[in-house]
Amino acid sequence: QVQLVESGGGLVQPGGSLRLSCAASGSIFRIYGMGWYRQAPGKQRELVATITRGINTNYADSVKSRFTISRDNAKNTVYLQMNSLKPDGTAVYYCNADVQNTNRVNYWGQGTQVTVSS
Repeated sequence: QVQLVESGGGLVQPGGSLRLSCAASGSIFRIYGMGWYRQAPGKQRELVATITRGINTNYADSVKSRFTISRDNAKNTVYLQMNSLKPDGTAVYYCNADVQNTNRVNYWGQGTQVTVSS
């Protein structure tokens, strides 16, 4: 079994920054794609950013130039640096990872709350 544990969420003022981390642990041979998604109240979960093992990245248009996704393959960890946060960034942020062990399985973290408010 694999666990994804997010950290770094909290309350921040508009224009502020936060850095989210997600560490994967458990039975892991290799992690392929990793990513961050978010779900605001009353809305569907949406993609924020993804990163391949080869460090190719993809971002939602709404966060381009403000958010940066990165990963440390040695630590099985993915990060999301969020700058110039806006109130519409308020959501639960979820980590996602495509993990190879005996099989290739997609996992989700439990989520971390980010609230952007003055």
